Amino acid sequence: MAVNVPGVIVMVVFYLLVLGTGIWASFKSRRKQRTSGATGMEMALLGNRSINLVVGVFTMTATWIGGGFIVGSVEMMCTPSMGLIRVIFVFLSYSSTFIIGGLLFVKPLRDRNCVTMLDSFHMKYGKVITAGMSLFSLFIDVTWLPATLTGLGGTISVILDLPFSFCIWISASVIIIYTLMGGLYSVAYTDVIQLVLILGGLSICVPFVMTSPHTLDISQTLMNNTLNAPWIGQPELKRIWIMIDDFLYFALGGFGYQAFHQRTLSASSTASAKISCFAAGFLILIFAIPPTLFGAAAASTDWNQTTYGSPSPYERGEAALALPIALQNLTPTFISIIGIGCVAAAVMSSADSALLSASSVFTNNIYKNIFRPQASEQENQWVVRASVVVVGVVGTSLTILKNSVLIFWFLCTEVSYIVIFPELLCVLYFNISNGYGAIMGIMVPLLLKLLSGDPSLGLEPVLHFPGCTLEDGVYTQYAPVRTICMLSSIAAILLFSYLASVLFNKGVLPEKWDVFKVKAQHSPVPLSPVGGAREETEEMIRNSQSNPMKNTTY
Repeated sequence: MAVNVPGVIVMVVFYLLVLGTGIWASFKSRRKQRTSGATGMEMALLGNRSINLVVGVFTMTATWIGGGFIVGSVEMMCTPSMGLIRVIFVFLSYSSTFIIGGLLFVKPLRDRNCVTMLDSFHMKYGKVITAGMSLFSLFIDVTWLPATLTGLGGTISVILDLPFSFCIWISASVIIIYTLMGGLYSVAYTDVIQLVLILGGLSICVPFVMTSPHTLDISQTLMNNTLNAPWIGQPELKRIWIMIDDFLYFALGGFGYQAFHQRTLSASSTASAKISCFAAGFLILIFAIPPTLFGAAAASTDWNQTTYGSPSPYERGEAALALPIALQNLTPTFISIIGIGCVAAAVMSSADSALLSASSVFTNNIYKNIFRPQASEQENQWVVRASVVVVGVVGTSLTILKNSVLIFWFLCTEVSYIVIFPELLCVLYFNISNGYGAIMGIMVPLLLKLLSGDPSLGLEPVLHFPGCTLEDGVYTQYAPVRTICMLSSIAAILLFSYLASVLFNKGVLPEKWDVFKVKAQHSPVPLSPVGGAREETEEMIRNSQSNPMKNTTY
């Protein structure tokens, strides 16, 4: 198969459009910085907290609509055990993320003038625990980047017949350049373009797929076993707890992503941040309609009548490529090229978020707060730029692992749900939480998760929860293991925080052993760090209105 030259030309135009938008936004960012007097760090990481409502809604929504959102939705629709029921569960959980985030996490973090979500840990627990939480956050973002780029590489290589690695590196280079030049402003404004292209492009592609002569009426195949299994899905009753576990995992695990909080912290006001969350919760359901219909049509296709032939992509183990295969076989060439543009736009809207998120955490919470508290503003700006390049290169290099990196990323997102979410919840809402409880809140759920087993890692369960059965030589846990681990983290944080507080305040343990200073710790509002930084924080809080970046500098 020869290279699809018209497709390559269209993709070049698309990349130039996105890159041009990013460069324009970088100039806009510099003008805004000169007129407002904001520092380079403020502009790069939070856009000087001046992102307006419209752009905020677009960038919030685009962050969640990645390549996995589109390609994964079609894959689930083509998988009989998942189908429409599973897709609805996933999309409702994504929508719930925004609603819950707007209600619970926007105001507390903004009231503290946080630059990243991890600043709340630094203020209350100090450097050690913040460093550990920062590493978790970095690993999530670094593996998120190759996970989303892998979907793009697979799609483009199928349609354009270009090498997988070439597609990946060209896309990553464009993302790195505009993120490097304009920071959050470039990311936010390119998200607007990308979101419009996603919705418009998919709306064009779906009718062609559904009206293809090789595609049956999807209303007839919804619940009938015709050419393929019904696309409504066939979830087993015994998996009900796993489905509930998945719903909570997708709904609450998103709060462990710095990219979400970066959007709410960059809004021009708390009200604007909340409205952006609520609007994104609605819009993401709208954007879920085209890939769902696309997947339904792909699941209703008589593949024997196409050049792809029988059996179906699912039966060949190629369900993950169902979208590009359907574009190639069910639509005209120029429509399939538009479909590629949709996937590319979706991937870039998430990949740039991962880049900026990782660079924010590294610069603000590791380099600036731990390694080089005395670093100048210019030095920190160079660290932001360098970290964008390093994360981009490392993340893109990891795409050679393909399926392995997807497994690794999936495991990291589990850590987001069972560790970062409960830790963030407790540091914001439970005054009693302290460093000792935070450490146990990390150790207990991770140990429990390992003892519960993990087939992807080849770990057999030591703990057999109710419903654990041996199937085809592999133990399967039908209990909501991840949610149990998450709840155990919250319980461990509160219980051990209370015990440590009692033991030190009652004099049972000598004060010299109190490395986290819980004896002196009172109400966390205003939050105060430990380890001799209390006086600095008080001064920073007094100066926060003039420079909100300072209250996380130690």
